Amino acid sequence: MASTSFALERAFRPKQIYEQVAERMRGDIRSGQFAPEARLPSERELAARFGVGRPAVREALGALQNEGLVVTRRNSGTYVCADALQRLSAVSADAHLPDCDADISPTSALDVRLILEPAIARRAAMHAQRDGLAEHYLAQMDSIDDVSDAGQRALWNDSDRLFHRQLAVMTGDALLVKIADEVAKAMDQPLWKRLKDDGIHDPGRIRLYVSEHRLIYEAIVEGDADAAAFYVQQHIMRVRRDIAPK
Repeated sequence: MASTSFALERAFRPKQIYEQVAERMRGDIRSGQFAPEARLPSERELAARFGVGRPAVREALGALQNEGLVVTRRNSGTYVCADALQRLSAVSADAHLPDCDADISPTSALDVRLILEPAIARRAAMHAQRDGLAEHYLAQMDSIDDVSDAGQRALWNDSDRLFHRQLAVMTGDALLVKIADEVAKAMDQPLWKRLKDDGIHDPGRIRLYVSEHRLIYEAIVEGDADAAAFYVQQHIMRVRRDIAPK
């Protein structure tokens, strides 16, 4: 009985918008509307085609990239991979296997962060104390000078994710830390990393992000709750513009 209930629960999980767009695009690849090695329409054209916003299209394309079905070439566009049909056929052959939970929509994660993290920054600023781990993650981010290098890119992603989690630790509130852990998990998923790597690739942008993180931290340490909340809000809004433009 328990296993049946679990199966029903998974079967009726509502699909996120990007998942629905990705499934439609898989269907278009199977039907030949998007042929192997063909250039896909622009994000705006795809958004109009499917009646959704550009963020959902970008997330769907990121998911399809992670599946090896499409590839994005900077300043050129997104193309269907030559072996996309074979990959889709292999997935269909394994259709009896249970589905894995899809990654959380990065746009949704950013919306939640806009609600949560300014409040965390305010709460942390009430203590106005320095934190060794937060400073460690800041130093790691500051050491990045080549985001085209896979190792440095991974270090950047980990340091960024763990820095924001550490702000919750600085509040001293165990429940906020648990909530921040869930956000950190979303920031460690392949789709989040894909969109972040594609959207934040310029070295100058990285330096700007490092400066924003330092502003957040120093405002917390100085006990300036208003400034800490403001800097976090502005930073997250910049991330959203970079990885999920409207």
